[in-house]
Amino acid sequence: MAWLTNQFLIAMPSLTDSIFDRSVVLVCQHNEDGALGIVVNKLTDLCLKDILTELDLEVDDVPEKETPVYFGGPVQVERGLVLHDSSNSWAATIAVGSELGLTMSKDVLEAISEKRGPSWCIPLLGFSGWESDQLESEMQENLWLTTPADSSILFDTPIHERWHKAASLVGIDIESLSTVAGHA
Repeated sequence: MAWLTNQFLIAMPSLTDSIFDRSVVLVCQHNEDGALGIVVNKLTDLCLKDILTELDLEVDDVPEKETPVYFGGPVQVERGLVLHDSSNSWAATIAVGSELGLTMSKDVLEAISEKRGPSWCIPLLGFSGWESDQLESEMQENLWLTTPADSSILFDTPIHERWHKAASLVGIDIESLSTVAGHA
């Protein structure tokens, strides 16, 4: 079985539900029990200072305080997560390849507020989850393209361009694909 950890899932044009339409999902963990990922191209109306304030953490001197908070997915949308570089690890960090970590514990936010956090971060609310074999089934239904995750999509590509840019990693113009898929 080829697990999809550290891969991008790129929503096919036929995937038109309101949550995953034109989404790019970074798969953070995938094994026989299922998959966990985060949407990396949809924002909430919040910024990092809103989250830090809610947790009674220092905000004023935090350089990243205006960083937007992403919508990570429809599961536990009240739960905060932080995607960050792998230079540090906190209480509940999942390694995502060798360059990234996903932390689900408050200590990373405390470190950010104390200016000892990661060198870059993407704060998120919620995540995307699939039960065992669910993602594989969606792949067979042609709902997702996959490609190895590319950090330039996360760091250098504007949010509104990430769907197209991620699809270009596969070598296609995603707008040219049909919304109807067949099975051979």
